[in-house]
Amino acid sequence: MMNKQQNSTDKVELDTGDALLISDIQNDFLPGGSLAVQEGDRIIPVLNGYIDQFSNRQLPVFATRDWHPAKHCSFIRQGGPWPEHCIAGTKGAEFSADLHLPISAYIISKGTDVEREGYSSFSNRTFKQQLDNAGIRRLFIGGLATDYCVLNTVRDGLNYHYTVFLLIDAIRAVNVRRQDGEDAINEMIEKGAIPITLRMIG
Repeated sequence: MMNKQQNSTDKVELDTGDALLISDIQNDFLPGGSLAVQEGDRIIPVLNGYIDQFSNRQLPVFATRDWHPAKHCSFIRQGGPWPEHCIAGTKGAEFSADLHLPISAYIISKGTDVEREGYSSFSNRTFKQQLDNAGIRRLFIGGLATDYCVLNTVRDGLNYHYTVFLLIDAIRAVNVRRQDGEDAINEMIEKGAIPITLRMIG
């Protein structure tokens, strides 16, 4: 097992049992979207680099998406904190055209229950079963947003005893409060997530 303190020269060798998990690279979370994350589009080329690394080794790629009903509990009109976003079947809920998902990617929809927020990828109850069926032991997690869906997915992944690598160069935060993203990163690392960058993939 790797030490969670990584040196910049350390390499992480990908192998059977590894999976890439990309969180919510959807139009509504990108510039011009209804709930745009600042600089959210800037991580897409980096995520494409990770996709290449996993695809070249025929390792699985999972992509999550918010897939909300029209009256989802998280929406301001329903008393929630967020503007309407990622309503199932709308343009805003589509993955960015700039994200190069392979045809073989597993698509995980979450937030589909009108009464449940569904931040974590694991809120889709079939997700863990799919990981287990594929023999996944290590998760490499990046995407949007650091302080919500990425944070909650990492928490759950660690609680389920996966080794979790946090793609520190491929996440961005909402930052409702200025420190939210930094606080989330600190929490994930403190709980055991291993921060890495694309150049560290062996």
